[in-house]
Amino acid sequence: MSCKTLFIIPPFTQLNTPYPATAYLKGFLDQQGKDTVQIDLSIELFCKVFSSEVLSEIFEEANALDELHFIDVFNDQSLYIDNVDAVIQYLQGNNDTLASQLLEDDYLPIGHRLSKLDIHHKAYQALNEADKAKHVATLFIEEIGDFIKTNIDEFFSFTKYAEQIASSASSFDQIADYLQYDLTLIEEIMLDLLEEQIQEYGPDLVSFTVPFPGNLFASLRCAQHIKTYYPTIKVAFGGGYCNTELRSLEDPRIFQLLDFITLDDGEGPLLNIIEYLEGNKDVNALERTFMLKHDKVVYLNHLPNTIHHHSALPAPNYEGLFNRKHLSFLDVINPMHRLWSDEQWLKLTVSHGCYWKKCSFCDVNLDYIGNYQNTTGKAIVDKMEQMIEATGINGFHFVDEAAPPKMLKAIALELIERKISVRWWTNIRFEKTFDFELCKLLATSGCIAVTGGLEVASDRLLKKMKKGVDIVQVARVTKAFKDNGILVHAYLMYGFPTQTEQETIDALEVVRQLFDNDCLDSAFWHRFTCTIHSPIGQAPSEFDIEITGPEFEGFAQNDLTHIDPTGANHGLYTTGLNTALQAYLEGNELEKAVSDWFDIEVPTTTVDETLVSDSIA
Repeated sequence: MSCKTLFIIPPFTQLNTPYPATAYLKGFLDQQGKDTVQIDLSIELFCKVFSSEVLSEIFEEANALDELHFIDVFNDQSLYIDNVDAVIQYLQGNNDTLASQLLEDDYLPIGHRLSKLDIHHKAYQALNEADKAKHVATLFIEEIGDFIKTNIDEFFSFTKYAEQIASSASSFDQIADYLQYDLTLIEEIMLDLLEEQIQEYGPDLVSFTVPFPGNLFASLRCAQHIKTYYPTIKVAFGGGYCNTELRSLEDPRIFQLLDFITLDDGEGPLLNIIEYLEGNKDVNALERTFMLKHDKVVYLNHLPNTIHHHSALPAPNYEGLFNRKHLSFLDVINPMHRLWSDEQWLKLTVSHGCYWKKCSFCDVNLDYIGNYQNTTGKAIVDKMEQMIEATGINGFHFVDEAAPPKMLKAIALELIERKISVRWWTNIRFEKTFDFELCKLLATSGCIAVTGGLEVASDRLLKKMKKGVDIVQVARVTKAFKDNGILVHAYLMYGFPTQTEQETIDALEVVRQLFDNDCLDSAFWHRFTCTIHSPIGQAPSEFDIEITGPEFEGFAQNDLTHIDPTGANHGLYTTGLNTALQAYLEGNELEKAVSDWFDIEVPTTTVDETLVSDSIA
């Protein structure tokens, strides 16, 4: 028999462009002659919720509450209901003529977000009319989102759902409890949309990609519906959350809702599951797959695994995903930050895994990092051409852990030789290989932005974490990109094992100098989290920390809590670091002493005030 597979991107993932996992798998399985379809349930649900019809229901339900939050939105509900359809269409690019109206003082209600908009701010003034309108429209939609979250569904968020009960969920208990609760209005609408897809396609297997904790609960609600009303349909989960958090799975309760959980690259496991369901393979032929046998969780991993090398995989197939419903939000005006929520991007992986795979904080023991596989520039550009022809989109986001410089050079040369006009951006390591000449070549080929890890901005700690870069090198590389018109974003980290108060303050000074010398366009601070799959998690004593939990209770296992006897109390610096960085993103107060950003007494920086300028001179 033939097995029809329905791939689902669950709520809520990305709203501006489809998450690529199902497109990768569809491209592969179509090549194998399998019958597959895919839907972006995330964008379908979002657009349904933000419609006049459903928004009216939301206000009706809220009207029965004893205590309302964001009463300003409730009082102006008729204005929100009357305008939401047109605003969504504008953000979808389907109603460009609305821009001037959106900027009129009396067109939209002035809620708790729009009332704080400084229309005289230089960043806002630098936007063209269309982008000003997009920013205003985004704030309008966010006001509705705030109202939904506080009054209708506490789990609601634009890019996640019920993340708080799935993050570090060592036990399945709380998730199981919430699955017994009555459906929220948002969940009811989600399941109605799911039901429409099942009726239309009649799948034998429904496969969910679960990339993040904020996708798990919505996926489980969908699986619960399928098992209740269509018990013969098989359900599979895979994706980043499963790959990192569920590798030690023991609790059988999740298998009341689904049949398979796969780990690592999904091509091989899913192909085997489909052929097993078609009656062409024995169950023991399954690879990297959890399932239930005799009421116990078993991990089936037939060895040797079938190899589907990165270089041999076909182009992702986005059929069914681009339907003019995705939205371009402009919530943060910073031009680099916009890339994550604005425009539609085709996602493509240059190389599988990380060619460096040494960073001590990273999950280098997992396949998606540690299993490095390469291909050729020609093969990547061949795929790009196929995807452009199929979708009409020429913007690409290479979603590598760290795109290799040699591969990017090969791709750039191939794009230039073929005279293919594209815009692309990617994640890199700030390698010294990225000199001015290479950055110029990448810019000529269409590169518009790069992201990379500066992390702790301390040479001692960069060496301790085996990052393979230093501050001087990062300054030179980022400046080379910037001098060629390429936007640069830096991932920053604080709270690394043994990081002192002095090093934290000095790190902020390095960041200040990088902005002041036009080396960075944007950055983001992450608080260090120890994970079980990282070298630090595997050998904490080598990094002078002690793991304190959590105790594994049979479900998820990833984030670890720890004690750092020699490090600072890093929670004291969160507000100051973020406030300073926000000012830098806007080009403000770069002359201000870094110690003045904190409401506690902190040491004066010891970083030479010309460190970055001397490095790039």
